[in-house]
Amino acid sequence: MSYNIALQFEDGVSRIISCDADELVCDAAYRAKINIPLDCRDGACGTCKCHCESGSFTMGVYIEDAMTDEEADQGYVLTCQMKPTSDCVIKVPASSAACKTEVGTHGSHLQSINRDSATTVSFTVKSELPVAFLPGQYVNLLVPGSKDTRSYSFSSAPNRLEQSFLIRDVPDGMMSTFMRHKAQVGDFMMFTGPYGSFYLRPVQRPVLMLAGGTGLAPFLSMLLWLKDNPPAHPIRLAYGVNTNDDLVELEQLNALKAALPDFDYFTTVVDAASGHPKQGYVTSHLSAHDLHDGNVDVYVCGPPPMVEGVRKWMAGVGVQPQNFLFEKFSSTNETGAA
Repeated sequence: MSYNIALQFEDGVSRIISCDADELVCDAAYRAKINIPLDCRDGACGTCKCHCESGSFTMGVYIEDAMTDEEADQGYVLTCQMKPTSDCVIKVPASSAACKTEVGTHGSHLQSINRDSATTVSFTVKSELPVAFLPGQYVNLLVPGSKDTRSYSFSSAPNRLEQSFLIRDVPDGMMSTFMRHKAQVGDFMMFTGPYGSFYLRPVQRPVLMLAGGTGLAPFLSMLLWLKDNPPAHPIRLAYGVNTNDDLVELEQLNALKAALPDFDYFTTVVDAASGHPKQGYVTSHLSAHDLHDGNVDVYVCGPPPMVEGVRKWMAGVGVQPQNFLFEKFSSTNETGAA
């Protein structure tokens, strides 16, 4: 049996490798041509010490000079003594360059494109091999016909041949212009990644997801993964946009609500003339109860003002969540993941 080990490097690059149940993580990394810093291989020097953010494992013999009991209790591991017993996410205290690995490069072809929304374009590409990433992460897509890239979060589940994206139609934006007016099914698309520390952590308590506009994309990826891996805690999504035209993927959200037994969502529209049942910002329709007295993980993806607005709202209700994870995106002439 083998497990997926996600190695998160300091420079934001991720690599997901396969590690057999009876294999040391350092050996699996070396087999994948990734050199995690390593000296002794005997659990004596501590050079290969990393932090295991999620997952289960067994540890071999090591001495306290290499890793203390307190560090072990905090989730630190020695990859020269670690054997996984589940999929794991490991933070490596070194850059990808220092570990002599490179970000993955993927070639694909445009399989479908949806331009029905006046403000948003969604599209799907198909790669030759399944693309591994953590639900919520993003990639850099090369704009066809240029040397420029734009950063977009996956809106699809990981480990599939098909990868989907949801992008805002920015006036005069390079990728927006291509997708709105030029793109054709079959076009070659190249992207690098995955990147980012905004991804779904193990669901150990209720989860509150707050999406602004196309910040919905990473949450779709997370929810699709959760559909195949049902959590034991409730998930709630608040999805806010500026106008009615900005509301997209409602059919998919309804399908996810039907498939996930303890998932619910609501939408809000800022435009006062929209006629939408819930108007204003998402925080206008939340209460302290949604923070479960702090026993909640809060995820936010949207423009910087939204992220800061959520911070102020939480301070105003006087509840500090167990975890607060966010990703801001901004636009020069294009929307990208920050």
